[in-house]
Amino acid sequence: MFKIENSILVVIDVQGKLASLMIEKGELYNNIINLVKSARILKIPIIFTEQVPEKIGKTIDHISHYFDEDEPISKTSFSCYLNDTFKARLEALKRKDIIVCGIETHVCVYQTAFDLLNAKYNVAVVEDAVSSRSIFNKKSAINRMKSIGAGLTNTEMIICELLRSSEHKHFKKVLSLIR
Repeated sequence: MFKIENSILVVIDVQGKLASLMIEKGELYNNIINLVKSARILKIPIIFTEQVPEKIGKTIDHISHYFDEDEPISKTSFSCYLNDTFKARLEALKRKDIIVCGIETHVCVYQTAFDLLNAKYNVAVVEDAVSSRSIFNKKSAINRMKSIGAGLTNTEMIICELLRSSEHKHFKKVLSLIR
């Protein structure tokens, strides 16, 4: 089970026109926003990335304004973990539980999860907060990530897992996001 004090939220490449091509994009955007808002309330660090933003575009406005002063990490590698800035930021936080959301499931999300697992991080992929341009690509990636040891979860499940109890001081505030 993931704990607040050990967790980091990683939001991968929700940017440009590519984001608008995702299946179930409305649910995708809402779930990512709820994860970000919950992380803010629970004081969980957030790292977000952009894949070649000068070509693909910046993080979509729907989501970017929830990042406040945070700067995205620009990358060219599909795996976030192969980016030195990402790796340094991750290591500086000294936390081992990584909650992953973003796009595309079968490319950047998968490769990031793979590399994080190999680096001995615990990885939870939020299934309803990742997407691809086709359901086949998403399902293939989810199956592959499961087979290599990534934990699969959903937005409400991971948020409640972090809270652990309805007695948590932020329970009502966070619950209002997911209900």
